[in-house]
Order: sequence, then structure tokens, then C-alpha cells
Amino acid sequence: MVEQGDGGGDGPEKRRRLSRPLVLGAAVALVDREGLAALTMRRLAGELGVESMALYRYTPGKEALLDGLIEAFFAEVNERLRRSARTPEPAWRAELRRISQAFAAAAHAHPEILPLVATRPLTVPVARRPAPVLDLTEHILAVLGRAGFDDSTALTVYRAFVAWNLGCLLVDKRQVVDNQDEPDPVLRLGLHRLPAADYPRLRALVPRFADFDDQAELLAGLDSLLDRMPRAPLDAFYGGGAS
Repeated sequence: MVEQGDGGGDGPEKRRRLSRPLVLGAAVALVDREGLAALTMRRLAGELGVESMALYRYTPGKEALLDGLIEAFFAEVNERLRRSARTPEPAWRAELRRISQAFAAAAHAHPEILPLVATRPLTVPVARRPAPVLDLTEHILAVLGRAGFDDSTALTVYRAFVAWNLGCLLVDKRQVVDNQDEPDPVLRLGLHRLPAADYPRLRALVPRFADFDDQAELLAGLDSLLDRMPRAPLDAFYGGGAS
């Protein structure tokens, strides 16, 4: 097996073919396809056509590779934001909606990574989190700062915003599907496994849960949440245009 990053006489040419973005992109693709359990350094090396040791230049081990998945996920969110239309400066709520939509799009593209996004950063101090994570956090806080919120209120809104987005996306309709290939709705959702006498409400509501419009619910819930937040000082200045 030929290494693309560390081999042979034309090493400089080969080293250019392997890079951190390439390694992380291959890791994301593997997890998207086969789930997080399939991700090992050996398996990833095989996907890239290199020996395992070639990867350690770009990620020093499995734990760092998991952090790399977070890095790649947030880099995609930031790239989606760069490609979408930015809202006017005073429209802080519209900008939060735009961020929420970009985050949801990345979550839908990489559902196997989302639980990692929700939990792994909590084990890493803020200053050690990947730059794309810090970039998005800085952007959200800057949006709230420009809206005129004081530091304490900005952090309250920020925490509520992050909690809603993660919570709503984690409670995803895919989790209620028992057999994706089963055409019969009862069997597809596994309702035959729930005794009707013991779980009447679950049996009644799971079909509705499976069919809800998660994007619409995400944004509707976000609007409802922001309605309960303190009014931004610049909302009054702009005659409500920031909403």
C-alpha cells in the first residue's frame, strides 16, 4: 500500500496530496456512511490509501480525530453562513435565524456527528476548542453585542439560543424509525413493540412525531424563545426593525 503523505523519492509531491482538511473530510464521510463506531485510525487510513502512521502528522490519535470531526462540522456551518445572504446589521433576530438554519443544514447532512457536537465540546476548555467553533461563538456574541445587549444579557440569550438549537435537532424524527425499509407505518415505526395498554399516548403521537417539519419547528420555537428574551436596546432605536 502506497502512502500519500510520507513515501518515497518524490515525497514532496506525495505529501501535498494528504492534508488535514483531506483527512478530516474522509473521516466525516466515513462516519456519515457507517456511523461513529466505524471510525478508527486504521480504517481511516485504509479509506485514504495510506498506512496508519501517515495520519499521525495530521491528527495524533483517535481522541484528536473526534475533535477533528467537531472542527469539520463547524467549519461547514461557517461556510454555509458565508454562502448565504447576510442580514442587515440591526436585524439581530433574523441573523440568529440564519445561523440556526445553517447549523440545522449541517446537522441534517451529518446526523451521526450531531451527538458528538452536543457533548464533546463540554469536555474541552473554551480556549482549546477548534477555531471554527470559536469563530461561530464569536460571531453570535458579536451579533448580540451590536444589538445593544449588555454582556450578561448577551450570554443569557446565547446560552438559550445554543440550547434550543441542539435540543430541537437532537430530538429528531429519525430516532422514531424502527425499520427504514418497512412500508407499513406501524411496523416502520415499531409501534407493534409498544403495548397499547401501557403506552397509549406514545402509540398515538409517534406517527405525528415522525412526520413533523423539523425545520419549521426549529424556527418557530426559536422565535417563541426570542420573544421571551429581554428586548434588545437597538430594537427601539430601529422601530422594531431588528426583529
